[in-house]
Amino acid sequence: MDLALKELGDYISGSLGDVVTDVECRLDELIITIKREDILRVLKFLRDDANCQFKQLMDLCGVDFPEEDERFCVVYNLLSLTHNNRIRVKTWTDENTPVASATQLFSSAGWWERETWDLYGIYFADHPDLRRILTDYGFEGHPLRKDFPLTGYVELRYDDEQKRVVYEPVHLTQEFRTFDFLSPWEGAQPVLPGDEKAETTDGEAEEGA
Repeated sequence: MDLALKELGDYISGSLGDVVTDVECRLDELIITIKREDILRVLKFLRDDANCQFKQLMDLCGVDFPEEDERFCVVYNLLSLTHNNRIRVKTWTDENTPVASATQLFSSAGWWERETWDLYGIYFADHPDLRRILTDYGFEGHPLRKDFPLTGYVELRYDDEQKRVVYEPVHLTQEFRTFDFLSPWEGAQPVLPGDEKAETTDGEAEEGA
């Protein structure tokens, strides 16, 4: 499987030239990184080339790396039913540089790009209807950015009693907590709750015998 993916990656890289900046196979998945300005050319090639035929855009999302100059990674996950293959396409951008909308190639990109714009603020040029899709009307900021504040914003909702839209401060459902992320096997106590009952029962059984 890895050999077939490597051959496909070499074929794509050889066909597109320096447009592809990186090719890797990780966990039985083919991942290519490309230049931002060539995103439509690459997606069209992957969709139409006979050896690729990635005709379905399954997902499109963003990832935020605020320490990078180009902090946002835009990720496209494509599927080829013909060849039973998947490929992940990655490109990078910053807060001000738009990425070309893929809606002209994949109709499913419409809502995915709206979600990415809403949550990360990544702008997609030539999108036919780039509006917020998950947050409230008038929401300020982009909530999946790593530097998005947890407090200080307001949310909007329709109040049935007042028969109008009202603004209210955002209330977190729980206080901020830190997690140790220990493995359940490494962090488990040597004696689990309930074990003392088993020991007592065994002891009683031995005494009775």
